[in-house]
Amino acid sequence: MSPELLPAGSPVLLERFWAFRESVYRLETMQTYRNSGEDEALAAFVAGATSHPADPTADEWADMIRGNVRAGRLVQRVHVVCEPLTDYLRFELTWSYGRNVRAGEDVRIIPVAEGASWPAGIPPIGTDYWLFDSLDLFHQHYRTDGWWLGTEHVIDEQGLANARTWRNAALELGIPWREYLNRHPDLARYLPPGALEP
Repeated sequence: MSPELLPAGSPVLLERFWAFRESVYRLETMQTYRNSGEDEALAAFVAGATSHPADPTADEWADMIRGNVRAGRLVQRVHVVCEPLTDYLRFELTWSYGRNVRAGEDVRIIPVAEGASWPAGIPPIGTDYWLFDSLDLFHQHYRTDGWWLGTEHVIDEQGLANARTWRNAALELGIPWREYLNRHPDLARYLPPGALEP
């Protein structure tokens, strides 16, 4: 039986970003994401635009991060990226994550070189989730082509235990975003001047 999936904009998930007490964590393993509201910005990036088009939703997201960080709450993300990078990953690593990091999010990258094995202790591609306060888990469901299908609220204890274990492993393996971008001047050129300064 297929799980019941929450649609885009579901208040069940969105309210968690304003109500968590200590931490929110995101694991990303997909190499391309579609149907997530970024199509216009991604198209502009691929076409060679020099800056992110106006996007009130992205501004609201950055405001959410900023507000939580100012209140002393931790906002973290780890993305496992396979090299060479897809167009989507180049876009996300620069335009999307740049904005998030400036707002205070702790973004880390686990690079997987071409031909290298998937990192030990990290779940396979397609295992994406949000974990709030280590107690509230929301799995993101995607097709193999990255098309977002919806969000599943997971309440079983084993699922929570797995998510915490994977989070700890990913945070340990992850390279801070600025460090990863500084290693890749081909990516850093998409950022505004000073974006990689602490």
